[in-house]
Amino acid sequence: MPRPSRRLVGLLAAATAALALPAATPAVAVAPPLSEPRIVAHFDLARGLQPENIALEPDGSADLTFSFARQIGRVDPAGNLTVLATLPAPANPATPLLGAAVVSGLARAHDGTLYFGYATGTADLTGIWRLCPGGTPERISAFPADSLPNGLALDEREGRLYSADSALGVVRSVPLDGGEATVWSDDARLRPTTGFGANGLKAHHHAVWVGNTDTGTLLRLPIRDDGTAGPAEVRATGLGGLDDFDFVGHGDNLIAALNPSSEAAFIGADGTHHTVLGAADGLSNPTSVAVRGDAVYVPSAAYFTQTDPNLLLATLER
Repeated sequence: MPRPSRRLVGLLAAATAALALPAATPAVAVAPPLSEPRIVAHFDLARGLQPENIALEPDGSADLTFSFARQIGRVDPAGNLTVLATLPAPANPATPLLGAAVVSGLARAHDGTLYFGYATGTADLTGIWRLCPGGTPERISAFPADSLPNGLALDEREGRLYSADSALGVVRSVPLDGGEATVWSDDARLRPTTGFGANGLKAHHHAVWVGNTDTGTLLRLPIRDDGTAGPAEVRATGLGGLDDFDFVGHGDNLIAALNPSSEAAFIGADGTHHTVLGAADGLSNPTSVAVRGDAVYVPSAAYFTQTDPNLLLATLER
């Protein structure tokens, strides 16, 4: 796929205009608890290879969704990219906020099955898809055409997926085996104010954690005993351009991607936060984070910079 058009980049910029970011953001060097940042793979912007979300394989390979290329790919530990699947192109894409079709959130089951969101603005393709090892992609749950499925989390024990809708500002629940999606939470704190609302999402400690990009807030929605959503609790604020994130260890500390400013932030359980990676380390509009042990992976999509989409690996100091 060719590089996204200037019009599409303009749509992305307009959707996050409420962040009121400065035109030029100072480069930030790596800070504790991260060290040794290095780029393990560079991607071809001209082919639309802009990584949106990430899941890790047992051998340290990184599975990635490439949003505008409509592809799922895998980067092995040596940095080599293999395309696993390409999603069918809609005849007339009309994705909310974006216009073009995009592959978004990604989650991996223990058996290697990959689940991901696909938004096209059309009823025949929008929803949650599944890619079994060695198979072909198939849609397992249809979403409304005016939705924008984004962050995705898998709860294998409960047999469900959670999906954040950035356009409509809700979180949906989808049976792991596929079927009808239901709105799990429509809490007002999930809604967009000018562009992207609920975005990054993780299931953690019997709760669903969601970032609202427009408001720069990190939210925690408790999972009640009957499986329904409790009211959203604000756990951190002031996170301009908040995209997806991942937790560090067994507590509530996490590392989040701040997209337009090309930064990653460490957010403590008490809501305090500081920048740990920046453009000086190679970030170029980071979109998500994956943590395993002392390894922290951060994909950058270069949506605004239009320079060097890549996959960065840093070391987590314990």
